[in-house]
Amino acid sequence: MIGIISDTHGLLRPQVIEALRGVELIIHAGDIGNVEVLKTLETIAPVTAVRGNNDHGAWAEQIPLTNVVEHRSYSLYVLHDLDSLDVDPVASEFSAVIFGHSHRPSVERRHCVLYLNPGSAGPRRFTLPVAVARLHLTDTGLTPEMIEFGK
Repeated sequence: MIGIISDTHGLLRPQVIEALRGVELIIHAGDIGNVEVLKTLETIAPVTAVRGNNDHGAWAEQIPLTNVVEHRSYSLYVLHDLDSLDVDPVASEFSAVIFGHSHRPSVERRHCVLYLNPGSAGPRRFTLPVAVARLHLTDTGLTPEMIEFGK
């Protein structure tokens, strides 16, 4: 199981940490906010992150804008803003595209590729939920589980 998180903007809530416990890997889809968020997540599981449009400074420059995660037999493409997708996920044989930016949790399948936005785990934006996702990897496919938190 992979934990998927995005748009923390420097805020890592205790409920989010608890929801990610037990995952094998954590993917952060950008707008991290500060290096402390990544350090805390790394106490739970290895972290792969991409830089979001609000990630600035020397710490952020070390983080790529896109990343490819190979886990088990799956290949996942990670970026912050889906509008900047620069590859054809089908032609590249990606199983999923993981992204953030909009703060809106979403799950969609396009041409057998899973598109997953876990929503925002950081400060609440308007009436959008605070959320993360867990991605279950089985021999038969990828199954996303969205987790929303109250106030």
